[in-house]
Order: sequence, then C-alpha cells, then structure tokens
Amino acid sequence: MSDEPDSGEASPYGDPLERERPLILIADDDPEIRRLLVAFFGDQDCDLIESSDGASALENIIVNRPNLVVLDVMMPELNGWQICKYVKSHDEYDDVGVIMLTAIGPVNNELTSPLFGADDYIDKPFDFDELEFKVRKVLAEKRRQPA
Repeated sequence: MSDEPDSGEASPYGDPLERERPLILIADDDPEIRRLLVAFFGDQDCDLIESSDGASALENIIVNRPNLVVLDVMMPELNGWQICKYVKSHDEYDDVGVIMLTAIGPVNNELTSPLFGADDYIDKPFDFDELEFKVRKVLAEKRRQPA
C-alpha cells in the first residue's frame, strides 16, 4: 500500500488539457487574501477552487489537477514549498503551473522559488496587474508545453 494520495478519482472539472476554461486553485490560509483573489479571478475567464491549508491544497491538486495554483508559502498542515516540491517532482503534474504568493520578501522569493520549481512568484502585498500578467504568462507557458 502506498502513502501517496489516490489520484485515480476523475476530476469533476474534467481533463486539464481539454478544459475550455483554466481551473485555478487559490491556496492561502488568510481568508481575506482568498476573498480578494476570488473577487479578482471572478472577472477572469476561469473556474476557481479554494484551499485554506496545505493538506487540502495538495488534495485539490491531486483530485482536480488545476491548470494553475496560486500558493501561499506559510500555511498550516503543509507549507507552500512542500506542496510545490511535490507537484514539481511528479511528472503527472507537469501541466500544473505554480505561482508562489508570499510575504517573505522579493530577495528571498527570487532565490527560493526556483529551488522548489515554482513557475513564478509574487510578493504580498501584491499588485493585481502584476498578478494578472504572471497568471496569463504561466498559463500560456503550460499550454505550449509538449504533451
């Protein structure tokens, strides 16, 4: 018996490569940040799911295979770096983009995010124009990857 979570369940959102709209997971333990992000993404052409801790974020990734995860670093259960490392070390999640959303500061972010394989990062407090740019960039990069 494996300690790996079961990814055999079919996502209610369908196959990630065949979705008409990207599925974005917002994972942050701060309800105010999640509320702001949900309001922001509500104006975008996407579907949203949310997680308030690292364990539920990882479960959402495994079950739903979002096209993009906007991932806080400091969360209960599992931290964002652990989740990012898991996603980036499993080939079945190659098409999942990860943007780290943190308050650790731009220098630490710039040095640490690539070590764990994050596709990009944004510092809190964040600018919505920068967030939109990075979300579009990572989603476009993931769509261009060979299958």
